[in-house]
Amino acid sequence: MSSTLSSSSATAHSAQVQMHLEVEGASLSIAQLGPDFLILEHPTEHAATRAEIVLRVDASERRWFVSLPDGLGAATPRTRIARG
Repeated sequence: MSSTLSSSSATAHSAQVQMHLEVEGASLSIAQLGPDFLILEHPTEHAATRAEIVLRVDASERRWFVSLPDGLGAATPRTRIARG
């Protein structure tokens, strides 16, 4: 059984995941991302606007635009997002 464990651990892989929000030239690190919300690592203030989420998993990158209908709030880390 130990040979099975060692051979499967030799093929294990931990993905490198990075997420950030690009808002008017600023790049803000995302701590948590859900289907309709995000939580920034360092909450900040910003008025309602359109922004871009950048998700990198290993060497693959995906980007999409979101709306921040309520803006960003330093006192409210959970930010509502909508596609668009």
